[in-house]
Amino acid sequence: MPGTPTIIRHRRERRQHVQNSFSQRILRIGLGIGILLSTALMLAMLAGTWYYADLTRNLPSVQMLPILLNPTDGQLLQPTRLYDRSGQRLLRTISSTDANRTYLTYENLPTDLVNATLAMADPGFWNHPGYTLDGWRSPERHSTLAQKLVSDLLLFDEPISIRRAIRERLLAAQITAQFGREQVLEWYLNSANFGHQSYGIETASQFYFGLPASTLDFGQAAMLAAISQAPALNPVDSPQVAEQRRLETLQIMLAFNQADASQVALTGANPPKISPSPVTSTNIAPAFTSLVLSQLGKQFNRERIERGGLTILTTLDYDMQVQVDCSLQAQLIRLGAQVEATNNNCLAANLLPPLPPGVSANQASASVLVLEPKTGQILAVAGQAGTIHPAGTLLNPFIYLTGFTRGLSPASLGWDIPGDQPELDQGYQGPVSLRTALVNDYMGPAFQIEAQMGIENVWSIAQSFGLQGTSGSLLDADTSISMPEVAGAYATFANQGILAGQVFQSGKPQPYTVLQLTGVDNAPWGNWSFPNRQAVVSPALAYLVNDVLSDETARLFSSGQFNPFGIGRPTGFKLGQTLDGSGTWAVGYTPQRLALVWMGGTGSESAQLSALPAAGLWRALMQYSVRDLPPDEWAAPAGILQLNVCDPSGMLPAPACPNVVNEVFLSGSQPLQTDTLYQIYQVNQETGFLATVFTPPELVQPRVYLNVPLMAQSWAVSAGIPIPPTQYDTILQPPPLADVHISSPGLFADVRGNIQITGSAAGVNFSYYRLEYGLGLNPQAWVQIGKDVTRPVEEGLLANWDSSEVNGLVALRLLVVHSNQNVEIAVSQLSVDNTPPEINVLTPQAGQEFSLSQEPGLVLEAQVIDPYLVNVKMYVDNDRVADFNNAPFSLVWQARPGEHMLHVVATDRAGNQTEEKILFSVKR
Repeated sequence: MPGTPTIIRHRRERRQHVQNSFSQRILRIGLGIGILLSTALMLAMLAGTWYYADLTRNLPSVQMLPILLNPTDGQLLQPTRLYDRSGQRLLRTISSTDANRTYLTYENLPTDLVNATLAMADPGFWNHPGYTLDGWRSPERHSTLAQKLVSDLLLFDEPISIRRAIRERLLAAQITAQFGREQVLEWYLNSANFGHQSYGIETASQFYFGLPASTLDFGQAAMLAAISQAPALNPVDSPQVAEQRRLETLQIMLAFNQADASQVALTGANPPKISPSPVTSTNIAPAFTSLVLSQLGKQFNRERIERGGLTILTTLDYDMQVQVDCSLQAQLIRLGAQVEATNNNCLAANLLPPLPPGVSANQASASVLVLEPKTGQILAVAGQAGTIHPAGTLLNPFIYLTGFTRGLSPASLGWDIPGDQPELDQGYQGPVSLRTALVNDYMGPAFQIEAQMGIENVWSIAQSFGLQGTSGSLLDADTSISMPEVAGAYATFANQGILAGQVFQSGKPQPYTVLQLTGVDNAPWGNWSFPNRQAVVSPALAYLVNDVLSDETARLFSSGQFNPFGIGRPTGFKLGQTLDGSGTWAVGYTPQRLALVWMGGTGSESAQLSALPAAGLWRALMQYSVRDLPPDEWAAPAGILQLNVCDPSGMLPAPACPNVVNEVFLSGSQPLQTDTLYQIYQVNQETGFLATVFTPPELVQPRVYLNVPLMAQSWAVSAGIPIPPTQYDTILQPPPLADVHISSPGLFADVRGNIQITGSAAGVNFSYYRLEYGLGLNPQAWVQIGKDVTRPVEEGLLANWDSSEVNGLVALRLLVVHSNQNVEIAVSQLSVDNTPPEINVLTPQAGQEFSLSQEPGLVLEAQVIDPYLVNVKMYVDNDRVADFNNAPFSLVWQARPGEHMLHVVATDRAGNQTEEKILFSVKR
């Protein structure tokens, strides 16, 4: 047993060991925490460094400010100027005068204006370092003059964000530290926006008061200080609001001891007289230059563009612009409008055709746009080109084009008959080709095609041409469009399916107005000399539309013998009418030029305004625009074929066809069936009934009838169109014999295949009977069915006839021969049809894949050929989706993702049936 000292020593050693272990653990924990803190600190420093580097990346140099606002030759002292495409003709100066702006140094700044500006915009200006942290979470706010200066002149092209707000404060601190507060104030007042394109205090003072800034009084200074904070609320545009803000400025100055109460009271009671100076700056083509600034504003900060220091080279053709302006004025003057003529030597106006007698509209207005289709460059604009107008029938070609993409052709049949479509007071034309319907604005076919194709699919086509819109019929009165939209869309046809222009922000190429944007120091800002091009439709589809719209012969249906639309060379042309009669569009093009005219009246005269003034103005401008250009036309591309067809059915010619025309088709969409619209019927000329074997031959007369479908029969009756007879001539039919007759098939029955013939063949002295058939109404030859039968039959089976080799009208004859050589005859008329319907599924194609996002509504369409067709049924995945009795056999099916099967079943009168199945798929 160890002694007491040993035990004490062991206890002491254990305590020491425990203490040492605890100290070591504490040390290790401390080291771990220290390492973690050091790591965190290092990471924080790295993150801070990275964030600061990101904040300052591509930070504009503050040295730009002395260049922009140098008192003698600062770039912003030169207003932004716009030139024509040659660069020689000044179109517009964005300022109230053409002269450069006057710069005021700090010593010459009006004291009252300085005080008023600081009181309103930056009360702590002399104390803070150029920025404040106030409002940093609201990036659109600029709390100090230095921040506002940075925002307007250095960071104008950056999107509003918290990052931009921090960068703004960094730069504000730099310019305040580097250049001083007085310089910041001087720069601010010489570049501030005072509304009406007045930048800088001297320009603003001259514009609003007609005075140099050095002579501004206390009230005028307060007014300008208020305007600088809200340029839109100026005394020209908002006089009452501007005066209220001036009074508020005075009260703020009083609160900051920058004015005494008596001065504020006296000035407040005497508003300054506003006498804006007349704008003397050049503005040759205001509609065009307005469009220029609108388009540049989509890519740059518009206020920065207008602030100055830039040169804009535009696409404008100066000579064309002059002719557009003067011919537009001349046409309006001829209509009686109160318009001043500015050019009495107008060559294009000399090309205006005479107006019809009695045509006038003293409140008429008009707009014009001329464009180069191959580039999308706008050459001239007049009127209110940016205004939205009702589309009316101007978008009809995009409805027809949708049909062309799905198997229709210019030759296809349409029915212009009463329906749900809007009316244009043209009367109804009945059956017309789509070619004739499109150029003459017959609304029935357009309405029918849009319903067949589906509004979503039609808009999908229209949007690919750059037209805006997502829902609602293109034929709705509420559908409206702008002139650049229309011009770009029709220019795509002129350019054989290629949409040319420039992309603004995103989307489709659009017609454009700017070739180059440079600083006054020639520094490049943007170059758009070369257009973007995007294929929209195939050249073959574009050719179909061009071929129709350039068909002057088809247009004579509505314009009579005088053609106001021809210019002596191939030209696509479309006249558009608003549904309420308030306006007219005229757009036409060659491969080299496109001209677009809108003309409308106001009040009661709008409904009386003829379409001819707009068409005449278009014609004059087109003739002038192409006068020095070689004639050009659209050659038929690959995939186009020509074929003689019957008009208006679009089918292959048949003997009854009254008019055979040569038409164009997409390869694969040409007709396969002979014409069934016009048919020859043999009728009894005395009764008008269908002739039969019982009709005396001398009374049988062939007549051609229009085969009117059920949906159009009411129109045909009201229009006096003879409808084919359906009743057979049985007046001269001999009475049936009791012992010799055919009971079945009944008279005029539709039969096919194996036919059971029943009836009676008996009587006194019966010897045998024979069955025969002959082709046609009055057979010239007879074919025996089976052999002679020596057994009499009473109301029983006479024969089984295999008619599979026979088609058409047949006379069935029963002969009963008696032993005394007497012959008794019974005759019946049958229609034998052993040809099943022919089905051709146009869309979808076998194995075709669709995108649900691009085509939520799929067109299911089939062509069925059979002269005696009764019914067509469509099934998708065994669910019946359509049941048709007449062509067209088309519907819009709401697609769903997955693999699908289209099943088409066609049945004719005789019971022949054909089926066609197509597999297709829809992906999300």
